[in-house]
Amino acid sequence: MTNLTKDLAKLIRLTGDRAKLDAKANGTYIVYKTNEGQIVREYSTGEIEKMNEQDFIHE
Repeated sequence: MTNLTKDLAKLIRLTGDRAKLDAKANGTYIVYKTNEGQIVREYSTGEIEKMNEQDFIHE
């Protein structure tokens, strides 16, 4: 792995960590895609909820 790739991986990880901190501070959640390809919502409590297509529809 090149230095640039390592730096990018570190930045991505730190961005995710920051998002988790912001979610905890604001009582919200983060959304991400797991290694298995499932979209999940992770709450500041640590609870992880799988999302389905209907969760993406906003009116």
